[in-house]
Amino acid sequence: MTTRPSDGHVDAAPLAAARASRSRRNRGIVLVLVGALLVLAAFSLAVGAYSLSVPDLLRTLTGQGTRSENFIVLSLRLPRLTLAVLVGVAFAISGALFQAVLRNPLASPDIIGVTGGASAAAVFGLLILGFGAVATSLAAFAGAIVVACVIYLLAWRSGVVGYRFVLIGVGVAFMVQGLLGYLLSRADLNDANGALLWLVGSVSGARWQDISVVAVVLLVLLPVIRLLSGRLRALQLGDDLARSLGVGAEHTRLVLLVIAVALAATATAAVGPLAFVAFVAAPIARRVVGTGGLALLPAALVGALITTVADFTAQHLLPGPIELPATSNKTGKGA
Repeated sequence: MTTRPSDGHVDAAPLAAARASRSRRNRGIVLVLVGALLVLAAFSLAVGAYSLSVPDLLRTLTGQGTRSENFIVLSLRLPRLTLAVLVGVAFAISGALFQAVLRNPLASPDIIGVTGGASAAAVFGLLILGFGAVATSLAAFAGAIVVACVIYLLAWRSGVVGYRFVLIGVGVAFMVQGLLGYLLSRADLNDANGALLWLVGSVSGARWQDISVVAVVLLVLLPVIRLLSGRLRALQLGDDLARSLGVGAEHTRLVLLVIAVALAATATAAVGPLAFVAFVAAPIARRVVGTGGLALLPAALVGALITTVADFTAQHLLPGPIELPATSNKTGKGA
């Protein structure tokens, strides 16, 4: 800002120009990320043991492909791609909310034990209680919620402080890992192999019913996050300043943490704990945007890119019949 010496008025033109420039930059970054995601999606759908040209892919996506093309693209590749994108968004937004609310870069659901709680509950249900697929996913969701509640209650001291929440969460995460190790040590080899999904995660075997659950949760929670974004920005300024702006700090923090836990729990119940996404998506997005803001939309796109890139790499770019449980088909290379 500049001040006119003649009348003492503040010239707002430079500030407005700076804001417009930053807005254009943010829109450009979002468009680049969307374009990269679309290109990668096209490669994921077209490349494989049975590859398709761009015209064949477009024809298949409109339902005019051959029977084999329709099966490969619409029944195998498209559900897997869609689930990878949706859980990437869910994990990324969850991690961004944890880090923003608690003002700590280590505060992501994988570091503080939320996704670990989901894994422990799923493995317990699978190995001890003999749960099926649906019941195991529900157990994973419940496990994440329970662990998050335990951390919040232990961290409560007339309010929740970010560093205390993270430290207690890290301790709970180690306890959960110990429980997982104990459960696996008592399981036979076949059962332990079946529990592998709940240790590292996988987007293979995607089903439309799982996709619909994740999609509905995102459709419900993302508008709520949008409505609360102003309060979240105020909360980042500190509790005292947030209260002076009319924002209930503890209530807002609790609501946002509930949303973050719900996103992480839903994504983990669908694909297992893809730990790295929630931890790195928001810092990468903030680095790309170049501001200290929330960058929730860029973070969501970065999360979707991370999961799809990892899945594409595991399917097509690694040499030999290498299996990576977090991203690979159980039979090796993707279709």
